Amino acid sequence: MIVAAIAGVITLIFTTLLTIAGVGAAFILIPVFIALGIDVHVAMATALLLNSIAMICASYRFIKNGLVMWKVAIPILIVATALSPLGAYASIGLNREVLMWLFVAFLLFAAGMMLFYKPVQRNLESSKSKELISGVSVGVFAGFLGGLLGVGGGNFIVPVLVWLGYNPKKASATASFIVIFSSFSGFLGHATVGNISAQLLGFAAVGSAIGAIVGAWLMTEKLKREHVKLIIGIVLIGIAAKMIWNLLN
Repeated sequence: MIVAAIAGVITLIFTTLLTIAGVGAAFILIPVFIALGIDVHVAMATALLLNSIAMICASYRFIKNGLVMWKVAIPILIVATALSPLGAYASIGLNREVLMWLFVAFLLFAAGMMLFYKPVQRNLESSKSKELISGVSVGVFAGFLGGLLGVGGGNFIVPVLVWLGYNPKKASATASFIVIFSSFSGFLGHATVGNISAQLLGFAAVGSAIGAIVGAWLMTEKLKREHVKLIIGIVLIGIAAKMIWNLLN
């Protein structure tokens, strides 16, 4: 019970921060849960389910505040889902370590964009065709590369949308909505080989829901666009640092 309670507190902290960035907390929670002595399959299945729970809670506020760009989100979701298996197939025979280093380079580049580059704010939402093209293009990019590298395509969505000129808050909210489905799909795959601990899930789900609600409130009510960009940049550096650690050990 103590381990489950600690996991719940950790989940609350990381979910609060990562909800603001539009990124699920599973990539951090999985190694943390494993470090707490939780079976790897249980950790992976639980963390991915927590992603969905958190993003459902966060998306309620985002949708209420009109931050989810539906005409961009739906094409991304459809195209990314379709192309993810193709990316996975293309990865056969390729040197995975080289691919992961390339992904780290992308993350660091994207983080630099978030922290230092000031994109021209374009009124892309006034054009249905531009929104559709943006959604399909980002979906191709996120789906194929996500499948190729074996990582969540959501890591690509936010920085690319911001680079295209979309409001960082709307980019983050849109990615959060997409993460609901991508994470739940991953959960179903891992749940078949790992039993879910009801006690762990209970504490962590509470922490995940509270963290998502707090994070969504901070993002919509308290933080400015520049603050959101800063947090996204820091999160991307954190993801890159974790991947570098994994590659070197």
